[in-house]
Amino acid sequence: TALDRDAAAIAAAQTQLAEFGDRVQFLRSNFATYTPQNATFDGIIADLGVSSYQFDTAARGFSFRHEAPLDMRMDDRQSLTAAAAVNTWDEKKLADIFFHYGEERFSRRIARRIVEKRPFHTTTELAAAIASAVPGAYRHGRIHPATRVFQALRIAINDELTSLENFLQLAPTWLKPGGSIIVISFHSLEDRIVKNAFRASELLQIITKKPLIAQTAELAQNPRSRSAKLRIATRRDGNG
Repeated sequence: TALDRDAAAIAAAQTQLAEFGDRVQFLRSNFATYTPQNATFDGIIADLGVSSYQFDTAARGFSFRHEAPLDMRMDDRQSLTAAAAVNTWDEKKLADIFFHYGEERFSRRIARRIVEKRPFHTTTELAAAIASAVPGAYRHGRIHPATRVFQALRIAINDELTSLENFLQLAPTWLKPGGSIIVISFHSLEDRIVKNAFRASELLQIITKKPLIAQTAELAQNPRSRSAKLRIATRRDGNG
């Protein structure tokens, strides 16, 4: 059973897994709202966050490296876009989102500048406004000053953390005894939620005391794996 809320991801998976025919069921769904009816699984794998395809497809608006509409929706059936958020949400709400979801220390300055300069229509317009709001040393640092803000907006637009919390409440009940749940996260906010949910679940036995991370060979082949953290737990058998 393969779930994704992005139609392009479902189409790509159908192509990649075509040889398995009707052994694979594809569902366009948020994993937080999935209901397996009476089915139980030997294993569940959750690969969180934005995909490389979404990030690299300029028109989706997840990246500020190319000019594109401010979209950021993982599911294009939803009405809320990044443009609607930055152009209508009040300054405090924007600042709180940037601080909590992006861990951005200049969140208030950036939110104030966005409100002053809006409306915004493209990714590059927004990135330029963000850069203009922060000190010069920060602007020319290791990462672009818009990086954390774009992450925060994406999380808010797609309600990612609430969806993850809901999924982690439900998923252990979908496992057969001895079945495994594997979650791959890509930033500290996600990883903290996964770690705490595994610890709190009476149904799960933690396998990875610390998250598994990419080693040198994988990093050389796939640099984006540097931020990935993988945690594993198994469903208890009910005998203690």
